[in-house]
Amino acid sequence: MQLYSFFNSSTSYRVRIALTLKGLPYDYLAVNIRTGEHRTTEYVQHVSPSAAVPALVDGALQVSQSLAIIDYLDVVYPEPRLIPLDPVQRARVLELSNAIACDIHPINNLRVLRYLQDVLKVTPEQKEAWYRHWIHEGMTAVERLLVLHGHGTWCFGDSPTLADVALVPQIANALRMGCQMDRFERAMAVHAFASAHPAFAQAAPMQQPDYTS
Repeated sequence: MQLYSFFNSSTSYRVRIALTLKGLPYDYLAVNIRTGEHRTTEYVQHVSPSAAVPALVDGALQVSQSLAIIDYLDVVYPEPRLIPLDPVQRARVLELSNAIACDIHPINNLRVLRYLQDVLKVTPEQKEAWYRHWIHEGMTAVERLLVLHGHGTWCFGDSPTLADVALVPQIANALRMGCQMDRFERAMAVHAFASAHPAFAQAAPMQQPDYTS
């Protein structure tokens, strides 16, 4: 199995957590999105039509998009399961995961921030304000979901799910960008607990072979 990844990509971080939780060994293939390696013709044509990381190769399968990758892993390598089979639990986990993957991440990722900076010519202060605004909006919704439906030491219960796999990288990015996160008490409690878990610690950006400060 091969994973095309960038150390600081929160979507790559999600897949690394899932692979490590499931005990699946993989070859780490670094793709530097800061220098545009994900946009090269070879990468787009032969690895990821989305021109993004992560991308997973497992035998004859080649797939991009982190949630699609994790869903595939959960079907083919179901232990431990990250997306519950119970309809209500599944809905809760996917509700929170999509609040992060669809509402927060897409408008704060690198290509959006660079468009703001390079094309729209916003100031650094305006770019930071944009980032922090959408973190606040998105994490307020996540916190409400956790307060209403969360339980246990993880987001939903006593074992990690896709919700935790999505939450931890998003909070890591927000902290790196200097966002004030203390107000999100339930989310930060889950983040602190999960970050100490060996699989989450091993998947962290600083542990990756392409890590740079």
